[in-house]
Amino acid sequence: MTTAEAYARFANREVRGVSPAYERLSQAVSRDREVLALLDRLPPAKRQPNLLFGVVRWLGGPVEDPAAFHDYTVANWPVIEAQMRVRATQTNEAGRCAVLLPVLAALPQPLALLEVGASAGLCLYPDRYAYRYGDHQVGSGEPVLECAASGLALPTRVPQVVWRAGLDLNPLDVTNPADMSWLDALIWPEHEHRRARLRAAAAVAAADPPLLVRGDLVDDLPALAARAPADATLVVFHTSVLYQVPVPRREAFVRLVRELSGHWVSIEAPEVLPYDGLPTPPGEGLHNVLALDGTPLAWTRGHGQAMTWFG
Repeated sequence: MTTAEAYARFANREVRGVSPAYERLSQAVSRDREVLALLDRLPPAKRQPNLLFGVVRWLGGPVEDPAAFHDYTVANWPVIEAQMRVRATQTNEAGRCAVLLPVLAALPQPLALLEVGASAGLCLYPDRYAYRYGDHQVGSGEPVLECAASGLALPTRVPQVVWRAGLDLNPLDVTNPADMSWLDALIWPEHEHRRARLRAAAAVAAADPPLLVRGDLVDDLPALAARAPADATLVVFHTSVLYQVPVPRREAFVRLVRELSGHWVSIEAPEVLPYDGLPTPPGEGLHNVLALDGTPLAWTRGHGQAMTWFG
């Protein structure tokens, strides 16, 4: 896929109807030869829209108007390029706990959670948040995560978590203002509700920091998993992470995680972790697949705002 095609796909599949600003921007970049030429100097994994737009937002550049974005990006390319080369898309969306909860609550308790690609670890607290599925509420606390859910028996409790740890190439610290500013910059422009959610979830993590380990998802996973308490159910999970991992390493990770004791919960796009015989997604836009131990269970939306269980 060319860079132009990747930006057009991002506009049509991921942000259409969800972020009008990024839809306009992505379409404009897909036709902007000057910006595309600059992007094509970067390694393929560093050309993605979320990374470019996040860096420009983090630097204080304009993302609402495509013409202003073009001028800013061309004029400031050296500093933008430098940041894109050292940063990664690390969106830490606590809202994804709403689509993880039905699986986590049904596993043998208590749980030892190990998140791969944990960022700042905000998805390691499914027991601390509250959830609202229509009129059905579970748990207490802040933030309250809202999710439109269909096709399943809704959970009646939050899980019991006795150990939580995260593995990331570059773990972020919610008590570090620079790290928080990057997490904020990765949230799409119109999504003020997600900014409020980020702040509330960060307060939870700051009060009881998780174990975050800098490391690789293949090389360093076994050692971290071995630190989990033996009397808890180990759950290794990840959400929208593997698309950033080269295919050979992705396949090595899948082989490894299947060999670990405990359970494996994944939420990834169907082209990233393919499955045979998936039903048609419930509507347009990007839908990810929630799976338990390699068995697909449901379609989910990227920020945890909806899930549709398979019949």
